[in-house]
Amino acid sequence: MKSRNLRIANYVLAVCCVLLTAVLYPFLPGRVPIHWDISGAVSYGPKAQIFLLCGMSAVFAGLFDLLPRIDPRRKHYEKFGKYYDWFCILMQLFLLIMTGVVLVESFRPGTLSVPVVVMLCVGLLFLFLGNIMPKVKSNFYIGFRTPWALSSEENWRRTHRLGGKCFFVSGVVTLLSCFIPDQTVAFWLVMIALLVSALIPTVMSYVWYRKG
Repeated sequence: MKSRNLRIANYVLAVCCVLLTAVLYPFLPGRVPIHWDISGAVSYGPKAQIFLLCGMSAVFAGLFDLLPRIDPRRKHYEKFGKYYDWFCILMQLFLLIMTGVVLVESFRPGTLSVPVVVMLCVGLLFLFLGNIMPKVKSNFYIGFRTPWALSSEENWRRTHRLGGKCFFVSGVVTLLSCFIPDQTVAFWLVMIALLVSALIPTVMSYVWYRKG
């Protein structure tokens, strides 16, 4: 990470997520919600499983810091470091919110419309990714790391400009899906949008490679 403050924030958010869970853990019921299906039905499991969720924050904090350091193209991060920093922070906030959702629903089931909260967060994440993708330089860690995109800087640039547009549209579709009453329809709409957003740049990356 280029920014020391954002690098510290990456770990602070992870620690907050774990500490919040640890403080509230003794007061949790024996079984907590761990999964919501596309219709909103809830599955419960032993409350210890919540540490698998909050523990991801700590694991990701380390990986976010480590992986760019061992990337063969680590020098490229200097060109988009601030965008990478904010990507890490946003992912930590996403995990913190998801942990908070489980905690709230453990103490007061039905307080939140979990599918809507998740789609809202995912939609905002897609919008952010759509904006930063054109700025991400060639690397082996984040982005559309197809062999064709990695083969040249031009292919990478074109693939990620297109990918940024696709993910931004997916973000808009996901946010609009929050207003669809039928959660099953909303879920599949989001899944299709995500699949198309990933597929189109991947295919075009190959097409551009073949054209030379």
